[in-house]
Amino acid sequence: MGLFGFTNRLVQMIDILKNEIKIKNRRGCKYRCHIISGSYGFLFSLEKTMKKHENLFITIEGGEGSGKTTQSFLLKKYLEDSGYEVLLTREPGGTVLAENIRDILLSPNLNLIALSELFLLEAARAQHIKNLILPALKKGKIVICDRFIDSTVAYQGYGRKLDLQLINSLNLVASFGLIPILTIYIDVIPSKGLEIAKKNNSKVYNACGDRIESESMQFHNDVRKGYIEQARKYPKRIKVIKSQVTLDRTHALIKNIVGAVL
Repeated sequence: MGLFGFTNRLVQMIDILKNEIKIKNRRGCKYRCHIISGSYGFLFSLEKTMKKHENLFITIEGGEGSGKTTQSFLLKKYLEDSGYEVLLTREPGGTVLAENIRDILLSPNLNLIALSELFLLEAARAQHIKNLILPALKKGKIVICDRFIDSTVAYQGYGRKLDLQLINSLNLVASFGLIPILTIYIDVIPSKGLEIAKKNNSKVYNACGDRIESESMQFHNDVRKGYIEQARKYPKRIKVIKSQVTLDRTHALIKNIVGAVL
């Protein structure tokens, strides 16, 4: 092969390798091209490199009836279809102990004081983080959690009027310092969201909904205020989207936001 032919072939191979750089494998990796000069010409190699964020912890937040649970499932499917290993979980819940605590917290027949509610939530969180979330992240999975520490600030802080400093301290301890790399808050007008939530839960609870749904409209308005304040305080982590007319529209917005950190 003459020098001209070799040069053309070299250019073609470089173009091919440039395209390979853009291809993700099923672990969310990319490829880096190396051109190595040697005595007998050039050697080409592809080095698989992990993206900036090897492990991702994403939380989905929102008031009652915001559609966050449905969107969590849709996001899980989208990421799995894109080749990622995904764990979808929820708070309170995720482990046997935490799910039992969830039943207590949502029972409309129990009269829990605000402080008891907070301690139960944090106990469930500690078990959840230690036994489920941290091991999944260690294995390289993307973890999606339906509610996390921002819910505690919004509901127990702004809704129940408990001390925010106390809540933040307990959140930090119970989460073992774990902070989501991304939080998506789906904003919905409380009156609209509650109507949807109570309708969806009517077969499990009565027409008034579970213990949280049956709280006053002022309580739910305060919760929404709490979420908005959290988003203002942590704009890089918390992204706010308005609940759309259709699930697909909301899902499209979430995909765009998540895509920016993958």
